Amino acid sequence: MGISAVWGLQSFDKLQASGYNDPNSESTLVYDQLSEEFNVDNPELTIIAEFGTSVDDADSVTAATELTSSIEDIAGVESVSSYYSLGSPESLKSTDGTAAYFFINYDTDVTASAETTLIMDTLGDERDGVQLHYTGLSVMANALNGTIGHDIATAESIAIPLSIILLLFVFGSVIAAGLPLVIGGLSMLGSFFFIWVATQFTDVSIFAVNLISAMALGLGIDYSLLIINRFREERAKGVEIRDAVLATMETAGRTVLFSGLTVAVVLASLVIFPMYFLRSMGFAGVAVVIVAVLGALVALPAMLMLLGDRVNKWRIFKRDLVPTDTGVWSSVSRFVMKRAIPVFLITIVALGGLVALGNNVSFGLVDERVLPADSPTAISAEIQRTRFDGQEAMPLQIIATGATDEQLADYVEELSNTAHIVRVQSALGVTVEGETNPQAAGMFTDYVIADHQRIVAVADVVARSQEGMDVVTEVRALDPPFEVKVGGVAADYADSMNGITEKVPLLLLWVFIATFILLFLFTGSVLLPIKAFLLNIVSLVATLGFLTWVFMDGNLQWLIGSFTPLENIESSMFILIAVVTFGLSMDYELFLLSRIKELHDEGMNTEDSVSLGLQRSGRIITAAALVLAANFLPMLTSGVTTVKMLGLGLAFAILLDATVVRGLLVPATMKLFGKANWWAPKWMRWISDKAGMSH
Repeated sequence: MGISAVWGLQSFDKLQASGYNDPNSESTLVYDQLSEEFNVDNPELTIIAEFGTSVDDADSVTAATELTSSIEDIAGVESVSSYYSLGSPESLKSTDGTAAYFFINYDTDVTASAETTLIMDTLGDERDGVQLHYTGLSVMANALNGTIGHDIATAESIAIPLSIILLLFVFGSVIAAGLPLVIGGLSMLGSFFFIWVATQFTDVSIFAVNLISAMALGLGIDYSLLIINRFREERAKGVEIRDAVLATMETAGRTVLFSGLTVAVVLASLVIFPMYFLRSMGFAGVAVVIVAVLGALVALPAMLMLLGDRVNKWRIFKRDLVPTDTGVWSSVSRFVMKRAIPVFLITIVALGGLVALGNNVSFGLVDERVLPADSPTAISAEIQRTRFDGQEAMPLQIIATGATDEQLADYVEELSNTAHIVRVQSALGVTVEGETNPQAAGMFTDYVIADHQRIVAVADVVARSQEGMDVVTEVRALDPPFEVKVGGVAADYADSMNGITEKVPLLLLWVFIATFILLFLFTGSVLLPIKAFLLNIVSLVATLGFLTWVFMDGNLQWLIGSFTPLENIESSMFILIAVVTFGLSMDYELFLLSRIKELHDEGMNTEDSVSLGLQRSGRIITAAALVLAANFLPMLTSGVTTVKMLGLGLAFAILLDATVVRGLLVPATMKLFGKANWWAPKWMRWISDKAGMSH
């Protein structure tokens, strides 16, 4: 780990801040073609200049000229266009006529985020009496990264001390509580090495670091709890230290191995998505699981051999640290199994109530409204939405190939008459509602390169919205007698959403098949893997309903802090929440099933094995879930709504799974299915026996 850290710690400078678009989509092809053939990029920065009087007044024109010169003098600026240089179209000024757009493109050798910061610092919020508001993707990325970076540091300053306090109470001694931190630290260092390797071949999101930090500590706690707990049990039987470690690794160690394999396979499903934000989470998740498992199976038993009973040194309280066979969880399980049908029905109805909270759910991608409402970036975006009719900074970019002049004219006319399209620019000139102004054609002579013609269509709806997606769908549905590719911000948004939704069925199939195979090999049962999958799906849908009620309906702001209610649930973030919690749920499922199966194989009936198995593992599962939730909940202090959603969603789903699902639904369903829990066809049983993994 020390050697790997030399490379791993070099990975941070190579991490990227975006990664939400589909690189193989039609919109990306258009973007590449515009850059390579037309030497045109979408404006990296848009400035809304408020003059206080009409933008056409002489003083406003003079101020605009001076502002343009000031921008052009900044190093790294390639070009500036505005309401004034583009022929003063109505859509480039506000509806009250006092504000106008300025569009800025950068040189190819500058970094967009750094150049945006330079321009904003140079110009400030006001210049010569003109109020300046900055918007655009680079502005939002800078605002998100800066806010998230600060908020994550704040959250970790709360989470780490809180986790340490909980670890002391959970493990009962200072030495034992320190072991998960060692495993977590090793997991982080090793994972950063794998991330560094990944950066040599592909883009990796900076948010992978946050996932690694949280997962490393979480898995370190989970696996250390399971192994130390079992080691204490073996020592309580009077087994020698060496034999106690061996017995621990043959039982709890085997569970950790299978648990790690299952979690890694689930998290690996993220690599099927085309956007590198989600793929990065897949790389990071698999890396951290592999290293955490290696730490738990190699480093932890070595430490237990060295420490022996000193693992219990510096105890926090006097109670016996060895798990007992009677207690709260055995009582709960027997209560549930005596009333299996009513408990099952009541629990399902309660979860159904949570699901119903999300009956108005819709999915989308992040925009400026996830920032604090008083953020300058959020204020600028609100001005753009409410005071300008057209989305001039985010037009549709269309490339037509092989069109004659007559065909192009017909297409442009049809395009300009499409709902929500307010203006079309092409080599023909400017077209509004089918009427073309040929006098402006000279402004767009660079719209034709060889056999390709560039067309710019401005809509009056927000590009990154469902309405923007609908406009893209309508434009793509037009059927001209030549090849057409549609790009731009709205098309990129639509393609990114489609890139996610198209992969969801494959994601579910991957997760179901992989977890079924692994859980079957682990348990020798056909029913238990199917039941685990379905219960996890129910838990995730209930979590989605809860998140919809909170973040779309605007509830619980008195508890989690103020935010602007969202128009939709961020798709990438919910996919991440779902996959991570599904993996951790399978973690807890294996912890529980391993003890139940072990006791059942020793000759206990289903009811007794479930009761004792839940008693021996329930405390571990609950404690691990509490510490992990404590690690995620401080994210609620963030001013970025998606970070709040990530923290609350993961904590809620984990606690729901560790209590309601494991404590109520699992005992109830295992009681109802009885001997069927362990059934498998003879040929499948033969595979399980040959594999030797279910013994």
